[in-house]
Amino acid sequence: MRAMRPFCFERSQILSTDLETAWAFFSDPANLVRITPPDMDFRITSPPAHVTYAGQIITYTVRPLFGIAVTWTTEITHLDRPHFFVDEQRFGPYRFWHHQHRFRPVDSGVEMTDLIHYLLPHEHLAWLVNRLIVAPRLKRIFNYREQALKRLFPGDDKRILREDPA
Repeated sequence: MRAMRPFCFERSQILSTDLETAWAFFSDPANLVRITPPDMDFRITSPPAHVTYAGQIITYTVRPLFGIAVTWTTEITHLDRPHFFVDEQRFGPYRFWHHQHRFRPVDSGVEMTDLIHYLLPHEHLAWLVNRLIVAPRLKRIFNYREQALKRLFPGDDKRILREDPA
C-alpha cells in the first residue's frame, strides 16, 4: 500500500502591525480563543503559559463538528522567534497535523502565513471526507480568523494574499 499524501491548506494575510506585536499575539496560546469561531467552544485545558517555547505541550477541547467535544494535544516542535513556530498534534482527531505559523515584515505591516499539512483517519474515505467536510470547515475557520484579525489589527491593507484550497 502506498503512503497517502497529506492534504494542505495555506492562508496568508497582511496584518497592520509590527513583527514583535504580531509575534507576541500569536505566540500566546490564550489568544487562540479570540480568533476561533465561538461555536467551536475552544478551551485551553493545560496550565497557562503566556509565551510559546519549543517542547511546549498545549491541551484543549474544541467542538469542531456537530457540537461534539474533542480533546486535542499539540506540541510546539520548532520555534524561531519572531519568525515562525510549528505546532504538531500529538493526540486528537487527525492522523497527522503539522501547522506552520510564519511571520515576515512587509511594507504595510506583517505577512502572516498559516501552512497546514494533515492526514485524516479512515484513509480510504479521506479524500471524500476532506472535500465534503474538513476542507470547507478549515476555510470557514480561517475566514472567521481573517475577520477577527481585521478587528484586532485594524488598518487599510488587510487582504488575504494567498489561499490554497485543501
